Amino acid sequence: MLTRRHLVGLAVIAAPAILSSRARAADWPAKPVRIVVPFTPGGSTDITARLVGNRLQEVWGQTVVVENKPGAGGNIAADLVAHSEADGYTVFIVGPGMATNPFLYPSLSYDPVNDFAPVTMLITQPNLMCVPNSSPATSVQAFIAHCNANRGKVTYASSGNGTTLHLSGELFKRLARVEMTHIPYRGGAPAINDLIPGRVDVIFDNMPSILSHVQAGHVRALAVTTKQRVALVPEIPTLDESGVPGFDVFSWFGFFVPAKTPPEVIAKINADTNAALVHPPVKTRFEQLGASPKGSTPAELAAFLKSETDKWGPVIRDARIKLEN
Repeated sequence: MLTRRHLVGLAVIAAPAILSSRARAADWPAKPVRIVVPFTPGGSTDITARLVGNRLQEVWGQTVVVENKPGAGGNIAADLVAHSEADGYTVFIVGPGMATNPFLYPSLSYDPVNDFAPVTMLITQPNLMCVPNSSPATSVQAFIAHCNANRGKVTYASSGNGTTLHLSGELFKRLARVEMTHIPYRGGAPAINDLIPGRVDVIFDNMPSILSHVQAGHVRALAVTTKQRVALVPEIPTLDESGVPGFDVFSWFGFFVPAKTPPEVIAKINADTNAALVHPPVKTRFEQLGASPKGSTPAELAAFLKSETDKWGPVIRDARIKLEN
């Protein structure tokens, strides 16, 4: 039976741990923090990491380094973070790959559920279906006709195997009943570089990555991939209204850290990141790029990740997509 003396004793024992926990959060960060990006510089994942990272650097008074680790659909970066020290100094910016890679790859060197702790949702963003200016297609239906007239010859680019750009292309093939060949790149930027001169025929790219190229007249946007039109580009129709019913895809990014990172450190990263997302210059820039800053609790991000897993799992299984690391 616990007596008053026992309870007082337990409180005395626990007090240093509580104070140590608070001190650890107050002192963090005491050295540079790195944000690991699973794709090449210039893509939307990289853009998001740098926008948020620059603001966090100002708030924390510590250097925030964006470290690009592309390859294997994000698995190289995920493995690096999963096996990093769980102290908050390594942060992983990740998107749909966290939900899709377990279905895409037969064996992973990390556990997406148990090796990571969710921190906060960063942004959501639509994709744009874009073709080179040299393309004969000026609408979605014209592109479908082009595919049917050139069976086996039409290609679509993506930022890597298993990305939403890849899965968007596969979903388009299924819903529009066309044939296209997938050309994966190590990031969105090199994919766009080949789209502009017409080395590939189409891309379903994240709006922050490709919108500037649309606005500059480098490529032509045929549709947005979300169910509703996007306020930033209201003149661009949706795929759903363009004759591909049921097409509704968007990208998202969130912060995760290695599992067993101290809860008080996660709470600090969460609070400071959520504040960074509503910081006027950051918020305005994201909106200019067609992205919606979000912010969330760790629990909300965990629930969202489960919903994404439930959505994409059947799509990948039905399409029989299997990839090698």
